[in-house]
Amino acid sequence: MKNPATSDPETSGGWQLENTYARLPAPLFTRQLPEPVSAPQPVLLNTALAEELGLDPEALNSPSGTAILAGNALPRGSDPIAQAYAGHQFGHFTMLGDGRAVLLGEQKLADGTRIDIQLKGSGHTPYSRQGDGRAALGPMLREYIISEAMHALGIPSTRSLAVVLTGETVLRETVLDGAILTRTADSHIRVGTFEFAARCGPDILQALTDYTIARHFPNCAETANPALELLSATAARQARLLAQWIHAGFIHGVMNTDNMAVSGETIDYGPCAFMDAYDPETVFSSIDHHGRYAYGRQPGIAQWNLARFAETLLTLIDNRPETAIEKAEDVLKRFMEQYQTAWLATARKRLGLTASEPEDEALIGDFLTWMREAAADYTNTFAALCADELPESAPFDQAAFKTWHARWFARLTRQTGGPQTARQKMRRVVPAVIPRNQKVEEALNAAVNDNDSGPVQSLLKVLAHPFNHGGIPKEYCTAPPPGTPTYRTFCGT
Repeated sequence: MKNPATSDPETSGGWQLENTYARLPAPLFTRQLPEPVSAPQPVLLNTALAEELGLDPEALNSPSGTAILAGNALPRGSDPIAQAYAGHQFGHFTMLGDGRAVLLGEQKLADGTRIDIQLKGSGHTPYSRQGDGRAALGPMLREYIISEAMHALGIPSTRSLAVVLTGETVLRETVLDGAILTRTADSHIRVGTFEFAARCGPDILQALTDYTIARHFPNCAETANPALELLSATAARQARLLAQWIHAGFIHGVMNTDNMAVSGETIDYGPCAFMDAYDPETVFSSIDHHGRYAYGRQPGIAQWNLARFAETLLTLIDNRPETAIEKAEDVLKRFMEQYQTAWLATARKRLGLTASEPEDEALIGDFLTWMREAAADYTNTFAALCADELPESAPFDQAAFKTWHARWFARLTRQTGGPQTARQKMRRVVPAVIPRNQKVEEALNAAVNDNDSGPVQSLLKVLAHPFNHGGIPKEYCTAPPPGTPTYRTFCGT
């Protein structure tokens, strides 16, 4: 097959690409064209996101647009590269890189914002190792669904612009339809990118640090210690992100350092899922055999990942090793404090507590303890508190819950506006629906096995409005019944 051709500028569909990352020193990337595919066909197109990016949805839906989304043609201004990075995977260091992805460049928006445009599943790269560089339809649809659900929930996330079939197959456990996901991000710079750069030498590390600060944290450049401020600003964003994950019941599943974006976005939706019954020990990932990335351990893992980030920056923070370590440790200690502050502030909002009282933490903690003991559904229990009338069925008929509810109701009564106003505010922050594991699987099975994308489209429409209390079909909110087999997720690589 021939290499991709550049699209006609007159029919570019709004593409305004430039690849500033490709101006960094060569060890940080390899120039890499996507490998063309035989018969690309569109599956999903995110029309709203396309318009936000200044792209023409109609042009993207055309054969020439599909060719771009499949890697068979290159949009104007693209400079395709595969990025190099490393990572601690389940605690063990590994040299990595974009083994099945190509960064086309950054789409320049009218306000000056730059958004990465990446093709995932676009073919073999120098970092593929034993992989084929391709992706299967199911995992690409899964990332599309979950990333767009996260965005609708207000959680910073990479997003999904499109999924196209390649017309080719990939071999995993079985033969599967190949697909390519077009992913957008503030950038694809990871903690693992810095781990790679630190091993390439001081000049490479400095170049990456300067670039990251200029792109994501420009205020840090004006400070006395830009590298330390970069660490601090990154930690602050991660603290807020992890608090949002925990409150949404989200479990990333594979929180390796190569899956932590310095920008503060959720990235790489592999074996991720949303928790049903509340339990901090919940694990869905088939490869997380020891629960390293369990739901309740995620904030601690984020701090561990940030420690690895700090290690890469020590020589830039201070030329005296002991002083550099001391300064970095102060940032890491503040991270957990920042996380707890963000978590508590949102917990108050989710329970309608409009002011701070000394016993709030006990009230919140006792509620979570009851939910765990009762195996109560996390999302639906919070949603039930938003309603004017509680269900009379289990688990709300338990004596322990009624005792807690009396305390909570008394707390709301002391506030201005009382319980009614509190519930109105709760409905703005407590989702009525999440990507229920069984609904995601149903939709994926229909698309993969029956060539029917209808259930995926229907699910996406529901997930786009997660705070629509009272307006969501019950089937999308129903928790799995007791005794349902443990759900398992897979990387799809």
